[in-house]
Amino acid sequence: MAEKNRLLALDVLRGITIAGMITVNNPGTWAHIYAPLRHAAWNGCTPTDLVFPFFIFVMGVAMYFSYSKFDFRLSAQTMGKLLYRMVMIFVVAYTLSLISRFCRALYADDFVEYMRGWLPNMRILGVFPRLGLVSFFGGLLLLTFKPKHAPWVAALLLIGYSILIAVTDSFELTTDNILSRVDVAVLGDDHMYHMTNAAGERIAFDPEGLLSTIPCFAHVLIGAFAGYLIKSSKDIWQSVNRLFIMGSIILMSGFLLDYAFPINKAMWSSSYVLVTCGLASLLLALLIWIIDICSKRRWSVFFESFGANPLFIYCLSALFVYICGAIRFTYHDTAYTAWTFWYKVVMMPLFGETGGSLACALSLVLIMWCIAHPLYRKRIYIKI
Repeated sequence: MAEKNRLLALDVLRGITIAGMITVNNPGTWAHIYAPLRHAAWNGCTPTDLVFPFFIFVMGVAMYFSYSKFDFRLSAQTMGKLLYRMVMIFVVAYTLSLISRFCRALYADDFVEYMRGWLPNMRILGVFPRLGLVSFFGGLLLLTFKPKHAPWVAALLLIGYSILIAVTDSFELTTDNILSRVDVAVLGDDHMYHMTNAAGERIAFDPEGLLSTIPCFAHVLIGAFAGYLIKSSKDIWQSVNRLFIMGSIILMSGFLLDYAFPINKAMWSSSYVLVTCGLASLLLALLIWIIDICSKRRWSVFFESFGANPLFIYCLSALFVYICGAIRFTYHDTAYTAWTFWYKVVMMPLFGETGGSLACALSLVLIMWCIAHPLYRKRIYIKI
């Protein structure tokens, strides 16, 4: 491998996940989405359910490469890095939330009153806050127990989480679910996401809740162990073989565990962790083989561009959609936002309702690439 400290395949995998996150989060309309681009209603796993866990796995691999420079010592310097990154991610999360509220408030009957409602109804957790918690506590566990012991720590976390769900009989989406009960008690109903169960009831259940973040720490540790297998390998073929073996073992373990603790993204079940980490390991092994062994790299430039500044580009895509939603006008006696106009007037006549919805999302990916690629070419890295 030409450069141990910068794994091109890792940047490509990170870029694939960011492009995927932008695609699944920004359809032209939520009313018309292809089935693979929807989250599983409860148990099960769709391609969309792979995107976020793949990113967390990649975060774990990157952590290994990053903290290997400090010999995985838990010091004032490394603790400072962990705290700084967590705080920055939380600041970005709540800033985006505030901007989103502001864009909607522009057309509210009472702008000031609408903005006042942001804090009392703000969702405390979510994708970015979960990344912040995982970055800090996952990194803390990695530095405390060291990469070689990461699989054992991850196993203990997943076993403990499975036991918690089993003894409280919290396999269903109900108000008695321990995950919901803890989040309601700590965060409050008004600060949580709400999901609809099979009976049609709206339940305060946050898919990025507090207790369900615990197995995410295992996700990071498994990713870090994958980084350990890569860097400690004698040659590139050994890296691929090790990742392939690890991925196959934990993937099969996840499918077997599914019989006891079903694969469930909303609960971030232990089987879900194993299956997604297994698939991510296999995909990373495949990318190393294609890019580093076979030297097939021209196709990967598109995703490298996203992988160089992943969180910045993801934030920019959210801002872009917020602003498009705030731009409102009338066209042929019909009121539109810039985003709905793009879907209904441009994309839907060309590709149909569902195809046009996907085309909107892909067009946003292309717009973001036009920003990400020049940054990548100029080696400008904006860290969050």
